[in-house]
Amino acid sequence: MLNKGQELLMQLPERYPNIISEQQVSNLLTNIQGQISEFSQSFVSSSIASVGNLLTYMVYLVVVPLLIFFFLIDKELILGWFKRFLPKDRKLVSVIWNEMNGKIASYVRGKIMEILIIWVITYITFLIFGLNYAALLSFSVGISVLIPYVGAAIVTLPVAIIAYFQWGFTSDAFYVLIAYGVIQFLDGNLLVPLLFSEMVNLHPAAIIIAVLIFGGLWGVWGVFFAIPLATLIHAVINSWPNKMADNV
Repeated sequence: MLNKGQELLMQLPERYPNIISEQQVSNLLTNIQGQISEFSQSFVSSSIASVGNLLTYMVYLVVVPLLIFFFLIDKELILGWFKRFLPKDRKLVSVIWNEMNGKIASYVRGKIMEILIIWVITYITFLIFGLNYAALLSFSVGISVLIPYVGAAIVTLPVAIIAYFQWGFTSDAFYVLIAYGVIQFLDGNLLVPLLFSEMVNLHPAAIIIAVLIFGGLWGVWGVFFAIPLATLIHAVINSWPNKMADNV
């Protein structure tokens, strides 16, 4: 890709001699090579410095599954211990807990199904068009649905770059991007409503607002947990009037 980009830059003085000269292109390439060299050095330095973090993540890979195992095997015991610190009259909390438990479980199942469906459909589409790295790109597209809207926007860039460097500004590249856009459109407007309309029961506008609010508060993690947090707020709103009515 870098070599092809260099060839395209070298063609600019021939196509637009009144705008850019060979000396300017040469200086630009020299600056780019210097930036790449500096980036490589900083990448190696940061990689060496992050060895400690890597070891920490490897420990988490062992500890977290063990923790989940003990949480599952002693579920009732742990829940009973936590209930000791809650008030005896906890009808509202119980209603919210039960609603959230069902919705989050349905949300996780729906997300797994969405990832698999989008992954398979995108992989088959890229194979039909003969796009390079079809497996890796389709996997990225499938994983991107974990982060609503933002993930789809981010993964579009590598798909467009690979298509351009493989075919250039040709009809094949445009057909791939059009097919990819159709998949994203059907995912957002057909597959997601079918999977999550009954599972989460959130309006699309509420999801977008949740992404904006929680993304602004906590960045990428806020976007990632936007729908579960919006589901929690929705469960509280739905359960609170019922509690008030019971008191009346």
